[in-house]
Amino acid sequence: MVAANNTACWVGFDLGGTKMQAVVYDYTFKPLARRRRKTKGYRGAEVGLERMIEMIHAALDEAGVVAEQLFGIGVGCPGPLDLDRGVVLEMPNLGWKDTPVRDVLEQTFPCPAVIANDVDAGVYGEYRAGAAKNARCVVGVFPGTGIGGGCVYEGQILRGERGSCLEIGHIPVLKDGPRCGCGQAGCLEAIAGRLAISAAAAAAAYRGAAPRLLEMSGTDLAGIRSSTLAAAIEAGDRVVEQIVRDAAQQIGWSMAGVVNLLAPNVLLLGGGLVEAMPRLFREEVRKAVKARVMPSFRDSFEVLVAKLGDDASVLGAAAWAEHTIRGRTAA
Repeated sequence: MVAANNTACWVGFDLGGTKMQAVVYDYTFKPLARRRRKTKGYRGAEVGLERMIEMIHAALDEAGVVAEQLFGIGVGCPGPLDLDRGVVLEMPNLGWKDTPVRDVLEQTFPCPAVIANDVDAGVYGEYRAGAAKNARCVVGVFPGTGIGGGCVYEGQILRGERGSCLEIGHIPVLKDGPRCGCGQAGCLEAIAGRLAISAAAAAAAYRGAAPRLLEMSGTDLAGIRSSTLAAAIEAGDRVVEQIVRDAAQQIGWSMAGVVNLLAPNVLLLGGGLVEAMPRLFREEVRKAVKARVMPSFRDSFEVLVAKLGDDASVLGAAAWAEHTIRGRTAA
């Protein structure tokens, strides 16, 4: 496809998860072309940045867009970020440290670049074009291997002075609870993230209480993915279902505090576990939140499931770049 009338275009790039994705959008955010690659095998910032640039060039070529038509590039990145300088401070899964993503992209392409936390970008994508479109305040919680969170408040991504915030997975919920990957004890994701769920399900399989799961993946945590848990529940493993429901309930109880704090009108659920079991998660989270929030907030919000899937972060990154760059121009 070719961008009509030389209109300005946007590029979104998503570095989160096991795949990276580049998408070229026209000025209405209609996708013109995309490129995907697995992140496996691309360790190190130098190699990773080279792949990013190659993918963007390839997507531009497929879209029939020249670099001079670009108005901006948005990148969704996991890990601690310096948002103002456009630097990835650390991304252990890819071996990046103090990586000047913005400067490299702006030296390569004739347009501004903006980075955002990948979960923030996903919530912003859902706010612009998904389940939470035009919400006054949307809080997203994305349970997967960990539990990510983000908030868009009156059209702005809620952030800290230097980096992103809304680390919902690291809300302390249990004194002296299991050790979290962050080093603290009793964090929400140490109790209700997929690794915690999979560990409890593996123990149940080992005891003989989850025979379908045992048949599907044994007791190896690496093989117990969100889709595996969903399949075991569908096949009749009631113990696995209760483990997942308990985790979803714990997320809902924790989110009640967030609702009391921010008064969102949309509580948005996404991530691998929700994508695999949307009805179960929405049902349990909604019930738990409604039971624990202040009575005056009980009917003030909806619990919705994200609908953009893998496109949420990449679209959100491009749309956030547009919002940020146009804001600078207006100022």
